[in-house]
Amino acid sequence: MYLCGKYFLMERVRFAPSPTGPLHIGGLRTALFNYLYARKHNGVFILRVEDTDQNRKVEGSEEYIHQSLAWCNITPDEDPTKGGEFGPYRQSERKEIYADYIQKLIDNDKAYYAFDSSEELATARDIAEKQKGGFKYNAENRNAFKNSLGLTQQETAQLIEEGSYVIRLKTESDIDVLTSDLVRGTVRVNSNELEDKILMKKDGMPTYHFANVVDDHLMKITTVIRGEEWLPSLPIHQLLYDAFGWDAPKFMHLPLILNPSGKGKLSKRDGDKNGYPVFPMAWNESTGYKENGFLPQAHLNYIAQLGWSLGEKEIMSLEEMEKTFDVKAIQKGGARFDYEKAKWVNQQHLAAFGESILIETYPNYFDKLKEVVGDKLIDAVGLIKERLVLLNDVEAESDCFINDPKEYDAKSIKRIAKIDVANVGALLKKGILKNELSELKDFMQQCGEENEIGMGAFMQVLRVAVVGSLSGPNLIPLLTILGKDVTLRRLERLISEQS
Repeated sequence: MYLCGKYFLMERVRFAPSPTGPLHIGGLRTALFNYLYARKHNGVFILRVEDTDQNRKVEGSEEYIHQSLAWCNITPDEDPTKGGEFGPYRQSERKEIYADYIQKLIDNDKAYYAFDSSEELATARDIAEKQKGGFKYNAENRNAFKNSLGLTQQETAQLIEEGSYVIRLKTESDIDVLTSDLVRGTVRVNSNELEDKILMKKDGMPTYHFANVVDDHLMKITTVIRGEEWLPSLPIHQLLYDAFGWDAPKFMHLPLILNPSGKGKLSKRDGDKNGYPVFPMAWNESTGYKENGFLPQAHLNYIAQLGWSLGEKEIMSLEEMEKTFDVKAIQKGGARFDYEKAKWVNQQHLAAFGESILIETYPNYFDKLKEVVGDKLIDAVGLIKERLVLLNDVEAESDCFINDPKEYDAKSIKRIAKIDVANVGALLKKGILKNELSELKDFMQQCGEENEIGMGAFMQVLRVAVVGSLSGPNLIPLLTILGKDVTLRRLERLISEQS
């Protein structure tokens, strides 16, 4: 509900990506924090596609954004596909709206036409650089350029008719622009440090600055949550709100996600170099967290920790994060990415799954295992689940159920070299034939006492024979699933090769 154009009661937030490529971890975190904020406050979460830069638009990237959010169970309440009261939600479809509002700024002397060519601006920049000064197109020098502020009405009309122009924000000289950020507090900037930003491009499309302010106002956005890289733009956006006479929303700028070294922003190049993904799902030749075997809730759980202090409880479901999200816990400093920590978080989520739920949720990962173990699938998954870090580990951890060892681990063979494998193996065969596999441990204990053979020798020989190494699932439960025939076959092979 809204009252007199001002926000009343309901929080409304938006995630507004540009379809210029795949969704990055940083973008997904922004979406997540907007979503959590909305759910925490019983508000509305909007997905708005900011596609005003048609030259940089990449085919398929908008669909990729939708698919990535869907995989992560981040569901917008309003978006380009499902619509809503404040649509359209694709900026390329709002061109007429922007034209109306840019005209209001021009009529109120808050914006002006600029006819400078690219060559003229480039020359001005070169001169400024040679004079070791930064180039700014603003109140200090705008009269030296070709714009409607210095031209006659007739000259301006003629140039507008020719159609090659941009529209710039008219920024007052030497005023303090005060803005507020929920994370960083008050931000003060003198207008002389700002440019008369371009609001409308030559192709008639709005720039990011203009379109996002107009859209945020018209879509009743109460809180803008976005990346730190947009913090320098905050004064410009405040000036635009002031120019229209609108109340600005609250702002929260999230800290940068840094590469593992902490010496720069996380990039695809970092991921390619160090062997980890930076996208939630595969994009062209790049794999994503989904393809690498991450659970979506675990992936969200980890990226939530990049800038948000969760406290003592690190492992949370999406629902738990919705309840506990707190703006006060957002950090100011950059958050260093740690792929090993991301995998550890995933491991904890996997461990928390019940076996039947895990199988039901991700059946394709267990198809081969099911073919071999049949109705013992839940027991088999129970044995391998504790060893899983990623879902992709299921194949490797299932191999001991599906296949006889192709070769033996060299270090493990070295460990059992001092054991009389033939003798220990013969005793194990005897025990397997005469006892239930579930009772084999008792047999080994008794047989070991009678023959002065330690329990470790029996277990090591048997494990290497069955698994191929000294690591693997809990041995006795594994044997009960494999059965006597498989166990004996693998044991006899080891005896044969090591005798």
